[in-house]
Amino acid sequence: MTSSKDMTPSKDISRLIEIMAALRTPQTGCPWDLEQTFATIAPYTIEEAYEVADAISKEDLAELKVELGDLLFQVVYHSRMAEEQGSFAFPDVVEAVTTKMIRRHPHVFGTPEERAAGVTAGFWERAKDAEKQDAPDGEARKGVLDDVPPALPALTRAVKLQNKAARVGFDWPSLAPVFAKLKEELAELEDEIAKSGKPSEKNEAAVMEEFGDLLFVVANVARHLKIDPETALRAANDKFVRRFRYIEARLAEDGREPKGSTLEEMDAYWDEAKTKGL
Repeated sequence: MTSSKDMTPSKDISRLIEIMAALRTPQTGCPWDLEQTFATIAPYTIEEAYEVADAISKEDLAELKVELGDLLFQVVYHSRMAEEQGSFAFPDVVEAVTTKMIRRHPHVFGTPEERAAGVTAGFWERAKDAEKQDAPDGEARKGVLDDVPPALPALTRAVKLQNKAARVGFDWPSLAPVFAKLKEELAELEDEIAKSGKPSEKNEAAVMEEFGDLLFVVANVARHLKIDPETALRAANDKFVRRFRYIEARLAEDGREPKGSTLEEMDAYWDEAKTKGL
């Protein structure tokens, strides 16, 4: 293994693994890295995945290269901690994912007959179901929704839960009843809010529940439209930022700020931003 003082950048994945090992080496490694656990690093892993998505949304390939490296480092980090515990190492991670990809793509890597058959509808889901059946006893008999991670962003998880339920027939047949349910949930939220001018603690919980139900149905609308709700909401957020910055810029022309203007003025500049396609 290369000593830490001899470390130089490399395009070889083994160098990144060596760097991670050096950072986690007692006495000579990085004190901060030595203190970390799977639990403390997990938030960084999620953050790096979001930064990859952000670079993609910006169509910034230079940034994407950097962010993909940061995300890869997270995989190496978790693998190193597992290796220290004697559980698995980075090569085992590579072997596991290559095994899975080969198994799930017989139309690419399978027999001549499997390649000729091509991809059939629902193949990916059937392949994953087969893997569950091959799992050790106790792991195979999970509920339909059990493998949807709770840590996913809530809208993304809602769509995945709905997709899982739909696969076993628990779904509306078209978009029309989903819209009807959306109107029903909105009415229930309005009714709950109207029960008290200033909701009691108990009513606040009921309002939150109804609002959650409304968002869940909105996610279902997105699913039926084959829209990723997270992507749609990110785009809406970006649009709001663009238009609000326009308001700030227009007010700044007169030496003012939003807090020193009226809602009517800001609305007018908002409409102006819309006409400019912002």
